[in-house]
Amino acid sequence: MEIQGKFDPKFAEVVTEFEKNFTERGDVGASFAATIEGEMVIDIWGGHRDADKRLAWEADTLTNVYSTTKTMTFMAALMLADRGLLDLNAPVAHYWPEFAANGKAEIPVKHLLSHSAGLPGFSHRFSTAELYDWQTVIDDLAAQAPWWEPGTQSGYHAITQGFLIGEVVRRITGQSFGTWFQQNIAVPTGADFHIGVDPVDFPRLANMIPDPSAQGGLLGPMAPDSMTARVFGSVDLPTGTDNSPGWRQAEIPAANGHGNARSVVRAQTAMANEGVAFGQQLLSPAGANRSREVLLESTDLVLMFPVKFAMGYAYGSPWLPLCPNPNAIWWAGAGGSTIVVDKDNRICLSYVMNQMKSAMVGDERGASLAEALYKAL
Repeated sequence: MEIQGKFDPKFAEVVTEFEKNFTERGDVGASFAATIEGEMVIDIWGGHRDADKRLAWEADTLTNVYSTTKTMTFMAALMLADRGLLDLNAPVAHYWPEFAANGKAEIPVKHLLSHSAGLPGFSHRFSTAELYDWQTVIDDLAAQAPWWEPGTQSGYHAITQGFLIGEVVRRITGQSFGTWFQQNIAVPTGADFHIGVDPVDFPRLANMIPDPSAQGGLLGPMAPDSMTARVFGSVDLPTGTDNSPGWRQAEIPAANGHGNARSVVRAQTAMANEGVAFGQQLLSPAGANRSREVLLESTDLVLMFPVKFAMGYAYGSPWLPLCPNPNAIWWAGAGGSTIVVDKDNRICLSYVMNQMKSAMVGDERGASLAEALYKAL
């Protein structure tokens, strides 16, 4: 297996683990990157962009990172709060008046970050056409009543969280979330990451590949009336949707960001380094440190295991062992992609791939790379 890119020799064991992801853990195409003290110490990639293994994964290959995208919305909210444009304790309705309908007038913005607003799904099963229409989505969310008492428990807002935070960003800035993200995070940091991909970039996208195993589904058997089934059944996503032009061009800030490990790390490095990344001060030290503020710890009503949520990001636990440092914050994407922000050690790392596995929030591929990196320190 030919691995491309650059790495500090002290992280040779990370490269070995990366190779094992291909030879032992079923990867097709993937990338891994990490910064320490704001410096890129490893940036590697390998494999293929397609299931037939005809198209090589290149330095500039991008792919759908699913819920790793959510960390871009967390960072955006924290940046706006740091600039004095957003009060995370204020009601969502202060910025988005229509949101007050059906008993939601007092729900604070921070509940959107902790998945505790009680709006994890839509009022009916959405078609892809409805999902791709921003106004249709936010009208539906604004009109709904919460599914449980807001703030009491988290319930993973798998698709809706990005629209909820994204609409608050839009109301404040007057820009779509994807546009604001490009101008305020991606361009300043040099992050080749897109929420809404221009068709000109389609030729360098890797196709997402479904898990071929018998346990290939992201979720096991569940009661049809369970919260989990209601949430993941509220959007009709036929097989192959994530490789379609409609999905790629839409702005779905909780699920359809396209990038690679390098671009995820470039975007998020400021969160591990007092708000500074690649010569840019994106947030004040206090603004960046606020990302670690614990909002809620509960057994998630959708994921069905305990999660401690900070400002969007989560802390690790035995259920989510993706980083050896329990003080690090992180999130992950369906199928396996990950992003870790470790302020204690000034580390930011990410793993991105196109071979889906039956995991909702990371798996052994990203975890093995993180473990190897920390062992090398």
